[in-house]
Parts: sequence; C-alpha cells; structure tokens
Amino acid sequence: MPQKMHADELDIDEMLVRRMVADQFPQWAGLPVELVDSAGTSNAMYRLGTDLVMRIPRIPGAAEDIAKEHTWLRRLAPELPVAVPVPVGLGEPVDGFPWRWSVLRWLEGANPVAGRFDQPELLAADLASFVTAMHRVDPVDGPASYRSETLTARDEAVRRAVAALAGTVDAGSVTALWRTAVAAPEHPGPPVWIHADLQPGNLLVDDAGRLSAVIDFGCAGLGDPAVDLITAWYVLPAAMRGAFRTAVGADDAQWERGRGWALSVALMELSYYRESNPRMADTARYVIGELLADHAGNV
Repeated sequence: MPQKMHADELDIDEMLVRRMVADQFPQWAGLPVELVDSAGTSNAMYRLGTDLVMRIPRIPGAAEDIAKEHTWLRRLAPELPVAVPVPVGLGEPVDGFPWRWSVLRWLEGANPVAGRFDQPELLAADLASFVTAMHRVDPVDGPASYRSETLTARDEAVRRAVAALAGTVDAGSVTALWRTAVAAPEHPGPPVWIHADLQPGNLLVDDAGRLSAVIDFGCAGLGDPAVDLITAWYVLPAAMRGAFRTAVGADDAQWERGRGWALSVALMELSYYRESNPRMADTARYVIGELLADHAGNV
C-alpha cells in the first residue's frame, strides 16, 4: 500500500487494484500487478503486466485531472518531441473507490538525478526542445493550468511556507529572492500550453541520459511560459542553465519569474512533505540551495 501523504487520501492497496481491473477491464484481470516506486504525491501508480500502468487518484483534487489527461494527452502527443503517456482505458468508480482512474501505456526510462549527468548539455537541449514545443501548441479551448496564477497571487502561501520552515531555510535570503521575483513584470502575452511540473520525477531518460519521455500532465494547461523554467533549477546543473535559457528564448523578466516559480514550488513542497515524502523533500531542499547559490552569484 502506498504511504499516505494527505489527510483526505484514500486507502489503496493491491486487493482493491485487482478488483478495479477485474470489474472494469476483465481482459487484463490475469496480468500481474505491482506498485510503482514513485515520488508522485497525487496518484498511486500500479504497473499492470509489462506494457500498462494504472494511474489511481489518491485525493479528490487529482481525480479531477483524469478526464483532462484522457482528452488532452492524445492531442498533445503529436506536437511534442518525446513520448508522453498514451491513455488506453478510462476506469469508472467501483465499490470502495469513488472516482475515475486511468490505464496508460508503460514508458521505459529512469528518473534523472538532479545535476548529475555525464552529458548535461544534451539533456538541457532536450528539455529546451520539449518546453519550446509545448509552448507552441495551439491554445484554443485549452484548460487553465493548475499553476495558472501570477506569482503575486502566491505571495501569502509562500510567506506561510517560509514561516513554517523557520530554522530549516534561510528566511531572509529566500524572502529577498522571492521579492525580486514577484517584482518582475508579468507575462505580457496570452497564456500558452505548459506542463507546469517539470521535476525529476516527471521526466524519464534513456541509458544515454537523453530525455525519452515526460509524464504526469496533471498540472498541464494554459499559463505563463515561465512556469516551465523551473526545470532549470529542479534538474539542470548550474553550468547548463545559460544554454537552456538561450534555447528557450527567455528574457530577463521571464527568467526571474521562472526563478520565483521554482522557489515557490520548492518551499511549499518542503513545508508540506518534509515528514511524509523524504524524496520530494530532499529535491525541494536541493532546489532551494541551487536558487540561493544562483541568486548570490548574480547580485
């Protein structure tokens, strides 16, 4: 059973999962079921046989993303330079589980370890290619991203996170960095398609270290293109950020907003998950450290 991280999280175990498959997709009922070791926080992932994976919402908010992903992943996939999850089944509620859930094609690959690559310039180029392609997708009828608000709208939540992390982070330094980001000009154009959560756990790389797939589109939708720049600090080493920035064409204001998005996401993740998800918390600490070092080197 996945470790619980939320007060409103459902109990999900292998017995329930097998019953869900048998009830909704009897053609797959005989396939082996295995919990996927994932840093994800909103969905439990169970591998189904060798070619499929089940995506099962843990919390009410994640349940709302299932239908969105089934609609939009098929439309986004042909526009993107790497693989994305392909929906093959949409499960309905069953006794003991009240929401929709999905079955997707299994994608091979490993999550990258932030900042540790043999050829980081290749991954930087791959990420820039994905981000650029995502932002060029036709936005007509696209839903708002889960992270579609401005940085200013996140100010109160960020300050609460900083207060909750007293003694864990350098409050003065992160607050100064945050103020600089919030002061940056807002995105001047219409919203574009963004993935909005380009963290290591949502990326897959092949044996050569190249980006092979991007997963978990639960946050995807229309928003500020700066949100996708968080990957510069969540994934790439400092030496590769300039090349990534050039490749995506980020101006000073967009880059500063990207820095603010990375900081706000990391602070909230560390505050919320430091006890319940050590992997997520460690990643957030790393990102905050990278942001502070980056900021200190530019002041």
